[in-house]
Amino acid sequence: MTKKLLAALLSLALLCMAGCGGNDTNSEVDAPSKPEPKPEPIIYVNPLTGIQNIEDEEVIYRRPVAVMINNISVAQKVQTGLTKADIVYETEVEGGITRLMAVFQDITKAEKFGTVRSARYPYVDLAMGHNAIYVHHGQDNTYCKPHLKDTQAFTLDSNNAGERIKNGLATEHTLYGYGPKLWEWFKTKTKFDLDLDRVVTWQNFAGKDESLTLESIATKVSVPFSPSYNTVFRYDEVNQKYVRYFKNTERLDYFTTENEGFKNVFVLLTDITDYPDGYHRKVALQSGEGWYCVNGSYMPILWSKGAASDSFKFTDLEGNTLKVNQGNSWVCIAKKGINVTFE
Repeated sequence: MTKKLLAALLSLALLCMAGCGGNDTNSEVDAPSKPEPKPEPIIYVNPLTGIQNIEDEEVIYRRPVAVMINNISVAQKVQTGLTKADIVYETEVEGGITRLMAVFQDITKAEKFGTVRSARYPYVDLAMGHNAIYVHHGQDNTYCKPHLKDTQAFTLDSNNAGERIKNGLATEHTLYGYGPKLWEWFKTKTKFDLDLDRVVTWQNFAGKDESLTLESIATKVSVPFSPSYNTVFRYDEVNQKYVRYFKNTERLDYFTTENEGFKNVFVLLTDITDYPDGYHRKVALQSGEGWYCVNGSYMPILWSKGAASDSFKFTDLEGNTLKVNQGNSWVCIAKKGINVTFE
């Protein structure tokens, strides 16, 4: 009897528990919580290109870095870092050759850059127009050296953020810099002003979904800076950029083998004369005429700069502010009267 009684009581208890759990319509059951959606990352616009591709807000408030790049013909084949530049300037120095100045909003994106050569007066003005830190190795002591005091300049060498790397050429063509190391050096080893008070967009860039096509065809642009230096840009329809050539040789990055594709090409004409020494070249940077090339097409423009600290302003022939396609730019500053050709 005892066993039967215990079994009956146990069965009754189980029934009561089941009834309490299943028939109480007022009981509350917590639904599983949904994960919080992750906020979309904020991507910032590069002020030198108009492209929305910068993930860290701090970067757009950095001062750009402008680097003097060796462009003597034998050293063009060992150039590196130009594919990471936002703007490249090219103009005459001495002896009919040109030199380049590559401008980076974020120098840390250039693992290597170079080869690095000496400063010249007009490039200091060009760097100052971007409020950029000016990087070089050596300088023209007669005209340029006094002008370097007007800005914050840095001499790259193998004892700081540079290195001599053998490339089959003479020693003067072997100095390369490292972008991340250079910026860290600026932060820890110099007293440079590294931050901007406000972000200033370089040009009036077109919208993200706009693709500019201009009035005349320019699938090939030839800029003869001198009888021995003719820079040629050929339009690559696949990548929609202009690729640089020198004497029919496509210029590739020495370390990465990437070609040098640039969305925008500007050709600016001005007075270029000798300094009193009859050797170094004086480049006027006040104003003039020129052309803007993009997407295999071109149009005539007017340009002005003025003071050393001013940036370039581009307009159409009626004086309306030029709309520039988003992307990197190559700016040729050449002597009036040369025969620039478009095909």
